[in-house]
Formats: sequence, C-alpha cells, structure tokens
Amino acid sequence: MKRSTVVLLWLALVSALVPGCGGGGSSKPVTGCNGPCAPRAAHLTASDVERIVSQAVQEGVARSQPATIAVVDRVGNVLAVFAMSGAAPSITLNGGTGVNKSSAAAGGLDGVTLGTGGVGVPGPAYAAISMALTAAYFSSEGNAFSTRTAGQIIQEHFNPDVVGTPAGPLFGVQFSQITCSDVSRQADVHGSVGPKRAPLGFAANPGGLPLYKNGTVVGAIGVMAGTDYTIDRVVRDSSPTVGEHIAVAGTHGYAAPTDIRANRITADNNFLRFTDSDETASVPANAPAVVASGSGVFVAVPGYYAGGQVVAGTEYGSAASGIRADTSSALAGSGAYVLVDEEDRVRFPPTDGTDGSGHLSAAEVTQILKSALEVANRTRAQIRRPLGLSAQVSAVVVDTNGEILGHVRSPDALVDSADVVVQKARTAAFFSNPAAASDLRGLPDAAYAGLGSSPSTVRSPIASYVSAATGLLGSGTFSNGTAFSTRSIGNISAPTFPDGIDREPAGPLSKPLPSWSIFNNGLALDLVYNQLVAALGGDRTPGCTGNQRIRNGITLFGGGFPIYRGDQLVGGIGVSGDGTEQSDLIGFLSLDKAGKALGTGIGNAPKDLRADTLEPQGTGSRLRYVNCPVAPFLDSTTSDVCGGL
Repeated sequence: MKRSTVVLLWLALVSALVPGCGGGGSSKPVTGCNGPCAPRAAHLTASDVERIVSQAVQEGVARSQPATIAVVDRVGNVLAVFAMSGAAPSITLNGGTGVNKSSAAAGGLDGVTLGTGGVGVPGPAYAAISMALTAAYFSSEGNAFSTRTAGQIIQEHFNPDVVGTPAGPLFGVQFSQITCSDVSRQADVHGSVGPKRAPLGFAANPGGLPLYKNGTVVGAIGVMAGTDYTIDRVVRDSSPTVGEHIAVAGTHGYAAPTDIRANRITADNNFLRFTDSDETASVPANAPAVVASGSGVFVAVPGYYAGGQVVAGTEYGSAASGIRADTSSALAGSGAYVLVDEEDRVRFPPTDGTDGSGHLSAAEVTQILKSALEVANRTRAQIRRPLGLSAQVSAVVVDTNGEILGHVRSPDALVDSADVVVQKARTAAFFSNPAAASDLRGLPDAAYAGLGSSPSTVRSPIASYVSAATGLLGSGTFSNGTAFSTRSIGNISAPTFPDGIDREPAGPLSKPLPSWSIFNNGLALDLVYNQLVAALGGDRTPGCTGNQRIRNGITLFGGGFPIYRGDQLVGGIGVSGDGTEQSDLIGFLSLDKAGKALGTGIGNAPKDLRADTLEPQGTGSRLRYVNCPVAPFLDSTTSDVCGGL
C-alpha cells in the first residue's frame, strides 16, 4: 500500500519459517497460486443467500433497526436486495467533515440526498450494493477487508485521526468501478459476467463484510441502516454502527477466516480495521432458513437486481463469472487469468496500439504483461496472509489513446484491481501526454446542480485545475512532455501540499480544506461528476469524463507509469491488487525487464523527463515518481531494486 512500511528483516526471517502458499515452509517465490490461495469451486447457493439475509433481518429486528440488506457474489452480481419493513427510503452522502451542509450543490456530492426528498433513485439499495461490492472486491483468499477497512485507507490522513500524516494508501479509490466504466459490466446486459459496476462507487460506510465458504471468498453482504451514508473519521474509537452489527449477524456460518482479516494486516505500521465489534443481539444460528414473512420485501433495483427472490452466485474462476484462467495465449504459462465476455471470449487479448507510428506491438504488450506477472511472482505480498506469499495483481497496458491493449491478472488478485489498473495506466499516459493541458481545458465544467437543497447551479471548472498546477509546477505543466506516474499525480491531489503537512495549501488537483471531503475531493470527482449524476437518472453510457484517454476516470495512488520508446510516449502500464509500493515496484521493474528482453527501445520514461525532477515553487520539495519497498523479493535479500533505473 501507499508508503507501506514493513519490518523487512523480520519478515525475511518469518517468511522462511511459515508455510508458503502450497505448504513446504520455503521462502522461494510462489510462481503460481496453489494450495490455500488457489480459487476453489465455491459459490453462494440460493439457500445460502436466503440464510444470510434471514440472519441479518433477525438482528435488525432484535435491535429495532430496519435496514436495507444486499448480498453480492465475488464479481459483483447482486443476489438479493431486501428492504426491511420501515427501512429508510433515502440516504444522504456525508463525508464526515461537515462540508457545505447548508448548500449541497457547493460541495460536490457531499450533502446530496438520494431517494425520497432528493434524487429519485433507490438510495439505500444503491448504498447497500456498493457496500457489499466493496467488501467482496477488496477481499481474497489471503486477505479479508471490510468497508470499515476501506474507510480507513482513503482519507486525507493515515490513520485518519492522526494529523501530520500523508493521505491513505488508497486515497481516491472511491471513484473507481463506477457505472460509466468501460471495464465494469451491467447485469441486465451482460448476464452473470463480471466484474460488475458499483452504483455509488466504492463505499467507506461501515456495514460491508465479505462472505467465505471453506476459506474461499464467495461474495459479501452490505447493510445500510439509517440515512447517513458516511465514513468513520476516528478509527481508534471503537464505536460499531448498527449496520455493522446486522452485517456481522448475516455472516454467521460464512464469516471471513480470523487469520486473514484486516486487523491481522499492517500498513505503515498501522493495523487495519475489520469490525469494531462482532457482538450480536440475536442468535444467528436460530434464524429461520427463509426470511420471516412480513419482515420486508425483496426489492427490484433497475440495472442490478430483478427483485422478488434471491439468486445463486457464480463460481469465481468460471467463464460465467467473467474471470477465468488463460488457456490459449502466450501468457497462459505464467498462470494468468483473463477477463472474458458472455460468449467466453477474452475481452482484452494482447493487441497492437492504435496511435500510429511507433505504436506498441502485440508482441511488446505480451512481453510487458508477462514480465509483470514474473515480477509479481517474486514479490513479497503486503496484504496477504500467511506471511511469505507472493503478490497477486492485475496488470494492463494501454496506448496513448487510452485503448486497452492487454489485461491479465494473477489467480487470486483483488477484483477491484480489474478496473483500477486501467485507471492507473490511463492516468499515467494521459498526464504524460503534451496534449493533457489542452484536453483538460476543453472538458465541460462539473455542474453541481439539482442534487441538494440549493436550487442554483455551482460549476467547478476543470480548466481551473490546470491553472493551479501551472502555478505550482511552472509553465508548461501537462503540456511539455513531463512524465507523470500515478504517484506523482497523487502527490498534487491531496488537500495539503506537500501531502500530510497540515496548514499548507491544497494540492492543485484537490479541493482545499475545509471544503475537501471524500465526496468532494477535486479533479478525480469533477472529471466523472456529470456522467456519474447522469447514471443516477438511468444513463448507462460508457465513458465517464468526456475524454477517451481517461474514459473511466483517474487514480491517485501508486502503480501507474507511462511507457516510452526512447523519448517517445507510447502508452501506459497499470498494476494493482496488493500494496501500492508493491504495485509501483512491479509496474516499474516490469517495464525495465520487458525492455531488456525485447530490445526494441521500450521501457520507463527517461530520467530527465520524470516528474521527480520538478521542484514545486516555494515548497523545497520534489514530486515522487516511484516508491519501491526495500528488499521486496521472496528469493533475494537485494535492496534498492529500483535505484538507478
């Protein structure tokens, strides 16, 4: 994860003593995924889903708190949405910072009401689906994360209640997997094939928990109780929400293995959070197998769930899930998994670039992706248990037009990475392109209109971010060919610059404090705002920003790099699925490794073009370009592996 700190000598010793992925106790790299981390034939049956919902409903009744409950499978198919009798008909988005509550239109999405009295969409159902999908997408056979975990790692400080610390490891991730993405799928168009879109993006509201069967993640439950769709701002105060209690009851018999829960995993020497309490007011084992009559109704959610009855989940790794083993390409021998469509055709096989002379060839794309998997197989995972496992990631290559030229993943990579890697690759290629400044200036303003109590339209000009960046970084910013990684873009997207230095001005791509919140974070939201709002009105058109080069939005944390042939920009690579330092390492080294194997001039940006040569005016600092962990490999004690490249 971003700036993650691991006690590496200790880990090197422990990894030699604990069993590896397939047993054996060796510190040798895991070159595939077998044993306890291999996806096994498991899925949620209809009776499983009925049981999970029934247990959650019983807890809601015991606590006198009617709620809306959603269950999804691992790739985001919605299997049930149940509204208890008396459940709130609407939700209000609340970033927890008290931003602009008197005028929601001035605060991005902060303060917006969805449902009765606001935008006429099923707000509580959207929230519950997004919460469940978040928990499912952030969990694997090696880690179990909840929406409470997600909330901890996306705020302006990490930990959120510790001032003077940099932004969280996944700062800004809430605006990925959104409805307008060209990677995520629609239930009523693509059947069971995932990964599916999230109606409100990724969620940070406590109450989303993963579901497991025999150690395999098979989905998640999300519970929206009350009307406040928010975030935990004080993570060290263990104050569980009612929604979390209800979700805990729902997971009875399907709970995440204790040893892989977030509270057993560290980042920057901070233990992550999973739940604040596992207590229940009911006895889940005594819940009826079928939801009690009169307790509520299975509600239809257009575009996500037909209503009326529960649906069985798909088996992850099967063609029906949209993610399966690669059996035919040159990457098959690397243990690659691929995304497939409803006809079981690979969606993004290695292909030639579309951007003219000097473009990436299919053979070059294949080698870059192969190198990424090879580096990942050697790299010590940050977020997986037991210790000593290799990183599991997704990797993608795009051209300068933003076209996806190839997309692969490790067998047990987080599902969230499928969309995020594309954002990363496009972000790096876009901002490194001399056309970026003019492209941004040509985009329409984000129109904060009609979503809250204010009848006026407040506009947030995209062009203003270019002006702010130029003021900090000098003339020619985003037009002079400087190579930006996603880590560089993240540096200037935090609400203070330098990141984490309180009382300093905002980064040029961020909203300033105290206006900043997770629902009003600056360019990342404003780029997708208009289409995100249009989707709430039923517009499902792919393309989030109005610019094809960044059509599914941008990412603000490490793992994305531009690709060059000599000094010519030809595309971008994105890597995601483990810690962000691991993503940086794998993306950066795979370009170097592939370039040496190919001999065609492909590789990382020339050193004198990289954003870490920039000295922001008046700050006495430089941007970051790549941040690799010390001694990252399972088969070597070599340190500073990115130095000099």
